[in-house]
Amino acid sequence: MASKKMYSVVAVVGIVGASTLAWWLQAPKSDVGAATGARPSGVEIAQVKKQTLRDDAEAVGTLRSSQNVMLRPEIAGRVLSLGFADGARVRAGQVLVQMDDTLQRAEVQQSLAQMSIAKANHKRNQELVAQNFIAQRSLDESAAALQVADAQLGLSCARLERMRLIAPFNGVVGIRSVNVGDYVKDGADLINLENIGSLYVDYRLPERYQIKVQPGQTIEVKLDAFSGRLFKAKVEAIDPLIDANGRSIGVRAVLANTAGEPIVAGGGKGQAVPAVSSAASAPTPVVIAKPAASSPVVAAVVNRGVALPSPQSLGCPANMFDRTRISAGGEQNGPLRPGMFARVTAVFTVKPNALVVPEEAIVPQGGKQFVIKAIAPSELPAPAASSASAAASAPVLPPDTKLVSQRVEVKLGIRRGGQVEITDGLTEGDTIVIAGQQRLQKDGSPLRVVELGRGPASLASAPASGAVSVASGPDASASTSASAASQAASR
Repeated sequence: MASKKMYSVVAVVGIVGASTLAWWLQAPKSDVGAATGARPSGVEIAQVKKQTLRDDAEAVGTLRSSQNVMLRPEIAGRVLSLGFADGARVRAGQVLVQMDDTLQRAEVQQSLAQMSIAKANHKRNQELVAQNFIAQRSLDESAAALQVADAQLGLSCARLERMRLIAPFNGVVGIRSVNVGDYVKDGADLINLENIGSLYVDYRLPERYQIKVQPGQTIEVKLDAFSGRLFKAKVEAIDPLIDANGRSIGVRAVLANTAGEPIVAGGGKGQAVPAVSSAASAPTPVVIAKPAASSPVVAAVVNRGVALPSPQSLGCPANMFDRTRISAGGEQNGPLRPGMFARVTAVFTVKPNALVVPEEAIVPQGGKQFVIKAIAPSELPAPAASSASAAASAPVLPPDTKLVSQRVEVKLGIRRGGQVEITDGLTEGDTIVIAGQQRLQKDGSPLRVVELGRGPASLASAPASGAVSVASGPDASASTSASAASQAASR
């Protein structure tokens, strides 16, 4: 029992003695520091370089038609004929759906007959007034009756015109949901018409970008359906209303319906993705012959049903109700379609010669941003004569010191891909510290460059970082004694 207590006392005394000896051997001596100077700090360095930076933002959006409409009948009735093929291109003014207009045509014939009677009465009254056979009042009444008959004819023609659904602009029709003979109610969806010669790209950006977004800016669009292609569009309009829920602004850009540009494949080989053939992806166009100008049938139904004469051929005024809008580019039929998911990169500015440094080189302190430069000791500014205390506290440099530290305040710009733009404080080619800044508390501290990936440099940097990886001489014997004492205590 006594021997066990003796072993424990000896172990404790051995551990305390070994620890004291190791601390004494590793503690810096004032005379040694005065003779050799401060120990250099191991750091990693990099060069300030110029690089092209883009100030941009990423968002997601949707492709939409530049013009689109869902054709719906204004009056309930039965479908008499269809004037289109599914997915075909149509022109403005073409009759797409013809409703049964038997009653409306009868009303037009009745109005024409009343118009004829009113014209004859008015002409006869003019002759009788000229011969003083009737009063002027009769002539005025016949003139008013003629105007009523003319208005009645216009109303009948308008009712007849509403029984036809015509294309208001050039475009491509969708897939119909109606057949000949169906009875449809007013307001029912019959067929959609899309102008896909050019498309809109609608997307939203956070409200902090509202001062950067301007009409005419170029955006880059990538589509999941065409992963190897890049499309470019221009901003057309910016929504003045900011969404209160997401705090974002709506932006609309115009995108031409083309095959886009190939994206160069990675790996540095410079290979391009094969172009997507727009002709292969586009549906076969349906050629619709335009009727002659002298023909009484101006806009006859061309397929699927009977061909009916136009209201103008029955006596209705020509171009009384112009419901068409000729739009340029509606005939184009590229590979893009409305509703596609788009990945948008909004490019605000491009800086070709921006000074950049790695993000890890930035040292924030007191609301300011600093960078530690690695300069020669001769470039370090000499302390003023009034700052004697600062000169006295400056570290003593070893004789072979080549680089020392200097803290410089900088102003930051764009951050992209681990790089930060420096707008003020540095110049191209300056050497900066990117690792080990925490040990550089004062300007003029000696530096020792450490290159990662090399064995000797890594071992040499271990003492500077506070981790003792290799021990020799008295330090090794002290650590050996401490480990032996700890083993004896564990027994």
